[in-house]
Amino acid sequence: MSTENTTPEGAGAAEAIDEVEVIDVAAGYSEPEVEDGDIIVGEGFDEAVTDEERLRAMRSNLDAFDLEDEDLVILGDDGEFLGFAEPSSEALPVVAIVGRPNVGKSALVNRILGRREAVVEDVPGVTRDRVSYPAEWGGTRFSLVDTGGWEPDARGIDASVALQAEVAIELCDVVMFVVDSRVGPTATDERVVQMLRRTNKPVFLVANKVDDAVLEPEVAQLWSLGLGTPHAVSALHGRGVADLLDLVLEALPDESAVAQPKLLGPRRVAILGRPNVGKSSLLNKAAGEERVVVNDLAGTTRDPVDEQVEIAGRVWTFVDTAGIRRRVHMQKGADFYASLRTTAALEKAEVAVVLLDVTEPISDQDLRIIDLVLESGRALVLAFNKWDLLDDDRRRYLEREIEQDLAHVAWAPRVNISARTGRHLEKLVPALETALDSWDSRIPTGKFNGFVAELVQEYPHPLRGGKQPRILFGTQVQNRPPTFVLFTSGFLDPGYRRFITRRLRENYGFEGTPIQINMRIREKRQRR
Repeated sequence: MSTENTTPEGAGAAEAIDEVEVIDVAAGYSEPEVEDGDIIVGEGFDEAVTDEERLRAMRSNLDAFDLEDEDLVILGDDGEFLGFAEPSSEALPVVAIVGRPNVGKSALVNRILGRREAVVEDVPGVTRDRVSYPAEWGGTRFSLVDTGGWEPDARGIDASVALQAEVAIELCDVVMFVVDSRVGPTATDERVVQMLRRTNKPVFLVANKVDDAVLEPEVAQLWSLGLGTPHAVSALHGRGVADLLDLVLEALPDESAVAQPKLLGPRRVAILGRPNVGKSSLLNKAAGEERVVVNDLAGTTRDPVDEQVEIAGRVWTFVDTAGIRRRVHMQKGADFYASLRTTAALEKAEVAVVLLDVTEPISDQDLRIIDLVLESGRALVLAFNKWDLLDDDRRRYLEREIEQDLAHVAWAPRVNISARTGRHLEKLVPALETALDSWDSRIPTGKFNGFVAELVQEYPHPLRGGKQPRILFGTQVQNRPPTFVLFTSGFLDPGYRRFITRRLRENYGFEGTPIQINMRIREKRQRR
């Protein structure tokens, strides 16, 4: 018989720790029948016994049970404990892709990367920020920058998108100017050409949407732009992209002349939250520049944007993500794919900062986002944004909402900030450091079994069907997040596992990180 059960701590606000049941049953605990040779973990707990002595006794007791090969691997290994490498720096050459809206820039990015990284939809204006992706071709590594569509005389959010495209041109080594071969040169394309000539940088004219040889004659009209040979490609099918990249690499410098050296290693921080809670504003304030587009329109950000920022003397990699909407709004279009990119960005991050708007009640959507972080196993920091707009009446309601709705993540550090003004932004650093230290921490096997033995002696598991499940042995199999395996003789109630998790926090902290408890039920070996 082999049963495994994984419990990510804090799976829902409704599941509170049922410590009352544990204590009540423990008060009326009756000694189970014990066969010769059995050792009950909580039996005769002696503080004078060292952790190593207790560890050897519990390990020998486990030999009387049927164990699988995977169990022996767990018992013979201390598990995988990931460390943090010292950061190094590099300045990769930068290739920027610019052009009018809906000419296929993001599709070309996906083709070069070899995967669907950028959000693509057959409508203009999907991409809004300048998004950098690490790329490689022919053994040469470089940074590929996707931009939003550039238009002259743009207004509102389109003006911010065009500005980001202009910044990308200034901060690159080579420009790939993409035009629609089926439309031909337009007045907007000519305006882009004028802007590119002022930069004095290598420019490759890319005629996209040439899906077959029949359409190649249409490329000839692009000579009128005065940028030299138009390179016919099809981002959708990959036609001509390899030849284009070979030419681009020849023009690339060995080291970028404009890009700042990027540190390889700063802790990755994903900024999550509902649309319009201030995620992009937080990144801009931390970066000290208008790095991403900010607008009152909900859902402005589509692609995750990475940026290295320095707060209180520490360098971090902040990842701005798209706001996670309610499911009813995620059925189609770019917002759906933006949500998928947000989930992928969370998986690549080490700690998640969940932004909550203090001017609005804590919603079910906020709780679903927190649960998403818990399921991913990432460290968690709660940031209450727009604190400068909070009045006294709303403060009283907010305290009550935190107490009721966020009880299952009471262990997460909380920071009150204002992304717009930068108020208390430096307080994010100790909160992030605390969460990451807990996320990386481990408990030695001997010390953990001593903790389990003392806990079971004080509060034994309730009897179920006249039998009492016993914890035979326990070990931490990995960190990031802290994951523990308990070898038991029977099924442990969810309430008792939550009780163990709570006592782990009381004894060892683990502030800011979820804790996972895995259970392996093993039967006693039959005597012959």
